[in-house]
Amino acid sequence: MILSSVEWRSGGEGPGLETVSVASRWYAVRTRSNFEKRVSTELAAKGLECFLPVFREVHRWKDRKKVVDVPLFPGYSFVNMPATEAFRLQVLRTTGAVRILGSASRIEPIPEEEIANLQRAVSANAALHRHPFLREGALVRVKRGPLQGLEGRLVRWKNDTRLVLSVDLLCQAVSTEIECSDVELLYTSGQAPSLA
Repeated sequence: MILSSVEWRSGGEGPGLETVSVASRWYAVRTRSNFEKRVSTELAAKGLECFLPVFREVHRWKDRKKVVDVPLFPGYSFVNMPATEAFRLQVLRTTGAVRILGSASRIEPIPEEEIANLQRAVSANAALHRHPFLREGALVRVKRGPLQGLEGRLVRWKNDTRLVLSVDLLCQAVSTEIECSDVELLYTSGQAPSLA
């Protein structure tokens, strides 16, 4: 967790600027269609830490082909900020930003582990693909290789084994190919190993 200093004026008037430390957390920003990159760029220009995971895809036209970066989570960008009204307004006043996910009365942070897993997979240049969000499945941890220590769900897809990294708040996920021998099953408290 990152700590930031937020300046605010006490009493509404007067020279009394006070500094308060507020914990920064990751939040999902819903964007207008095809505005993910612009929102991330503008938020970064405002001094906020942003994360926009993308994958490369070949787009074909009649006369040419082009490799383009496509967001892994269409319509969303991630921002690391304190949950103060000033930062919330700064994000919402960004061109293309629609809302910050959460309930009507408060914004909902994304668990640090979920963002860290995505950042690590992107930085390892793993071949990531969009994947249907899963609530069920075997929770596993990668034992070896560049993704060692990542946790996700193991699924089968077209005769390949895939590790699915989920962002629960978005109800979306991404996947990458993985060898079954490279993962170990995780158990939560109270669960017994399956004999099936």
